[in-house]
Amino acid sequence: MSQTNGLEALETVFTHSIVDRLRSVGRGAARLAARTPDGRPRLVDTTMLYAPRSGGVKRYLNAKRAWFAAERPNVRHTLVVPGDRHGHDGAGALSVYAAPLPFGDGYRWPVGKAAWMKRLLRTRPSLIEAGDPYTPGLAALKAGETLGIPVVGFCHTDLGALAALHIGEWAEKPVRKHWGEIYRRFDRAVAPSRYMAERLEEAGVPSPIALPLGVDTQTFHPSRADREGLRRRLGLTSRHRLLVFAGRPAREKRVDVLVEAVERLGNPYVLLLVGAASAAPPSERVIELPYQTDPRDLAALMASCDAFVHANDAEPFGLIVLEAMASGLPVVGVASGGVAESVDQGVGELARRSTPEDFAEAVEALFARDVAAVGRAARERASREHGWDRVFGKLSAVYAELTGAEAFNPDRLRERLN
Repeated sequence: MSQTNGLEALETVFTHSIVDRLRSVGRGAARLAARTPDGRPRLVDTTMLYAPRSGGVKRYLNAKRAWFAAERPNVRHTLVVPGDRHGHDGAGALSVYAAPLPFGDGYRWPVGKAAWMKRLLRTRPSLIEAGDPYTPGLAALKAGETLGIPVVGFCHTDLGALAALHIGEWAEKPVRKHWGEIYRRFDRAVAPSRYMAERLEEAGVPSPIALPLGVDTQTFHPSRADREGLRRRLGLTSRHRLLVFAGRPAREKRVDVLVEAVERLGNPYVLLLVGAASAAPPSERVIELPYQTDPRDLAALMASCDAFVHANDAEPFGLIVLEAMASGLPVVGVASGGVAESVDQGVGELARRSTPEDFAEAVEALFARDVAAVGRAARERASREHGWDRVFGKLSAVYAELTGAEAFNPDRLRERLN
């Protein structure tokens, strides 16, 4: 028997044994079983998109853990993610062994659902949020069916668009169809932008919730800027116009467009790539720095530049764009995808298409304006509209609706009591 077939057989036996035990007491008892010993509901987040060099999804989950600890003390929170071994950190983060992806920049791919599902069941969740449609997401759906609890699918990735880019246009339609079939199985689908919610609707997912993400406005703050110090470090002068992009070296990030655009612009423009250098063609106008493990270091780098640039025209949301805005930077993006929902002329410029010509034109348009004033407007908008309180408060209301647990939405309980 192959390893895959063996895992499937193990998963079947394990699932049936749990279902048989729960069937005797029914769905209501299954809900009671999925609670912590002290009666508090437990929220479990699970995804494979969590690695040492992860970007937006990891920061979303870390911010969520901190917010729930501070604002929802009567909800227990557990994170289940891939690791180099089965383990836990003693503070609610559990790892399931998964093999590293070749050239995967630290990401790991869980092979079978059985081990993942077993780990999820042992946490005794009241609700699970799956951050991907891969093995963790599929295991979350099976665990939810077994325990009779709701499962939320948070859609951080447009699989159809990635298939078209990496495989070919012919692959987009079948992949999007399968993607939609998975997200239709979740009790609620949540997307980080209207753009992604519309993609889900087109794939047949009913009533997805568009919930733009937030930003840590204390970590990402203009006060971290050291413009002169960074320019000395990079061998630049105050005359240079320093553009910055930070992100994974993935093809969909369109780093090549940024490099070609800065080549077209010439002096005094320079492009700083943070963590994305391996995706860049060689250029004398490009300076490379490694991935920043500490968000405060990334915040200081961005706040010390002149503008943030982002050429992905199919970005699901772009948390890094909000982080740049919170750092006081104007943003140049593309007039499509999730970035176009955060950026307009009030906080930057949008290129018509993700081409070097259009992008260079948008950069020049930005620098023909008062760049510092646009940066201040970007900071003000990020602070006013994208705090994590707003995001997680709305998400908590969704959780309360699905579970009936008032601990997720204590403000609603207080309103009823008053």
